[in-house]
Amino acid sequence: MAQESPKNSAAEIPVTSNGEVDDSHEHGFNREEFGYNADTQKLLAKNGETLLGAINFFIASVNTLVNKTIEDTLMTVKQYESARIEYDAYRTDLEELNLGPRDANTLPKIEQSQHLFQAHKEKYDKMRNDVSIKLKFLEENKVKVLHNQLVLFHNAIAAYFAGNQKQLEQTLKQFHIKLKNPGVDTPSWLEEQ
Repeated sequence: MAQESPKNSAAEIPVTSNGEVDDSHEHGFNREEFGYNADTQKLLAKNGETLLGAINFFIASVNTLVNKTIEDTLMTVKQYESARIEYDAYRTDLEELNLGPRDANTLPKIEQSQHLFQAHKEKYDKMRNDVSIKLKFLEENKVKVLHNQLVLFHNAIAAYFAGNQKQLEQTLKQFHIKLKNPGVDTPSWLEEQ
């Protein structure tokens, strides 16, 4: 049996013109392919950051609608409910006092009850008006915000998966979304070394 020489002896390792070892033939890769792959990965990262910005804006807007606008309306409804109960209680007290005898003893109580009733009636009327306004505003705002956010979300996702970087950036501009330096070509830790 003849002795075989090692596969990569010094004579067989190709060297580039600037003295670097060229192992592209062994693995089937070359610098052009690596460069193209690196550029593709950078573009994916940039578009991913842009899409993430759109998704974060979508989430923040819906979160504001749900946790602030709707919550504020619910709080106003609860205050209205409390004002209604107080109003009913003072109205009932006044009705009972008006059904009873009217003498020097009860007239001050009736007068005080009348003032309390009037104050709580005004509070109740104000809260009823506030609830009406907030519910109307919420309905209009909910539809508008959800529609706009769903359009943003749909357009951003469609542009991202179509690979349309310009359309993705245009979608963000349309909704006045500012990102923190999307896709800035910061060198990787390997490139820095």
